[in-house]
Amino acid sequence: MNAWLLPLRIALAGLLVAALGACGSLPVARERPAENSAAADPTTSLAKIVAASTPPGEHSGFRLMPLGVYSLDARIQLAQRAQRSLVVQYYQLENDAVGRLLLRTLREAAARGVKVRVLVDDLYTVKSQQLLLALSETPNVEVRLFNPFCCGRNGFLSRFAASPFEIGRLNHRMHNKLFIADGAMAVVGGRNIAEEYFVLNEAQNFIDMDALVVGKVVPQLESIFDAYWNSVQVWPIADIVAGEGGRKPGTADFDEWVDMAAPPPKIVLPPSDILGYGPIAEELDGGRMGLLWGEARAIADPPGKPATMTADEAIATSVTMQVWALMLDAKTQVDLTSPYLVPGERGMAAFQELTQRKVKLTLVTNSLAANDEPLVHTGYARYRERLLQAGADLYELSPQRTSAGERFGMFGKSLGRLHAKTAAIDKTRIFIGSMNLDPRSASQNTEMGLVVDSPQLAREMLRVINISKLQNSYRLRLAKGTGTLQWLTNDGEKEMILTSEPESSFFQRFYNMLIAPVVPEMLL
Repeated sequence: MNAWLLPLRIALAGLLVAALGACGSLPVARERPAENSAAADPTTSLAKIVAASTPPGEHSGFRLMPLGVYSLDARIQLAQRAQRSLVVQYYQLENDAVGRLLLRTLREAAARGVKVRVLVDDLYTVKSQQLLLALSETPNVEVRLFNPFCCGRNGFLSRFAASPFEIGRLNHRMHNKLFIADGAMAVVGGRNIAEEYFVLNEAQNFIDMDALVVGKVVPQLESIFDAYWNSVQVWPIADIVAGEGGRKPGTADFDEWVDMAAPPPKIVLPPSDILGYGPIAEELDGGRMGLLWGEARAIADPPGKPATMTADEAIATSVTMQVWALMLDAKTQVDLTSPYLVPGERGMAAFQELTQRKVKLTLVTNSLAANDEPLVHTGYARYRERLLQAGADLYELSPQRTSAGERFGMFGKSLGRLHAKTAAIDKTRIFIGSMNLDPRSASQNTEMGLVVDSPQLAREMLRVINISKLQNSYRLRLAKGTGTLQWLTNDGEKEMILTSEPESSFFQRFYNMLIAPVVPEMLL
């Protein structure tokens, strides 16, 4: 889920201020001692597996997880096997079957004596806040909220309406996604904690990408988490959220809400994913994992972005600009996936520079029909013709083709959408993380990710990108002579050429045509 629509939603919230008739502010912050992750204990089971799996002289190990249920299972397996610590940081953690399963597993870990720290952005906690508050009453568990809303907490718009003089602060959100077990193994990538990110939702599901990570880069990831955990933007949930009906929920409420008395739901796992890997449990049981190795560094925006710096400083030092620098350093090839692709004039100039240097540029994003934030399509559509004229290969995800295929999971009748944020550069370097290629990621949201130098890992990422573009997407081109947009696909026998936004309704196209001229790009 993207936060780019926040300014438009905030404008609607402003209309509610008079109706609510009151404004609020956060309580006075209590002083908290800094909490930092301890060095990984080499005697834990996970640390021993990492040691047994690491070849001499190697730095960090990785396994890409393009299949949603594998990625969910990896988090559950790590939580079940953790013996010392779990850190969990997400933009969205829903009160649905997936969210309850993960939180239940965290509660079970805490009962074994594992120290559990959970940090969630407060934007989408309307439905999960009572569950998180109840979890925080569990011994060994701390739950904190990033940039919380003070009041009106039982509705999305009412939260903004209750704080009309803090809109600038509330527009700043933590988009990070991170899961670390025992300081030994981590999961990094684009997935939030909700059914649709693991292809378990009946209405819509996302093609996404995470990586299981071990080795020297994991302490960097823990340092990033600690910086957020200890920041002034973060509050203990009990200081912000009140129990419903004046009663604070406790562990008994939590156990009832997640049905702790019943066996945990089973995750149905296919025998292998599109890269040929099986679920990780068998390898963990065997004490050794097959991983791909390379040099890596973790990159992240500071938690105070952009509140503690100017807008220009926030952009200049952002994860977005670091990824742009990586792409501009390319010599031969850049392959990029981004669900929300709004390059802006600066990004457009960078893409043109790449193609002028004969760097092959491939971009995969959502079609209008696949975009879960349709208005952001207006910002992307402004650049389509120029991208094609510059020589970029441009692909848009097809919901129908995604749902018909089974390479990324069983979508059934649900709508398939792209959510992966990845880049492969010169077939030797990759980026994977939370960053969209849009103005909000650059200037407002905090983002994080990994940069890895590994030809083997880049090869696997390119396999996944190629499946997305060749089997699940439309290829765009400009018609000879007229220069009008065309979408190319095939019906299994011959190539088909479409001349309007595929799989979209007349209303979608008309609405976007109507709204496109009046939506400022800075809001996208």
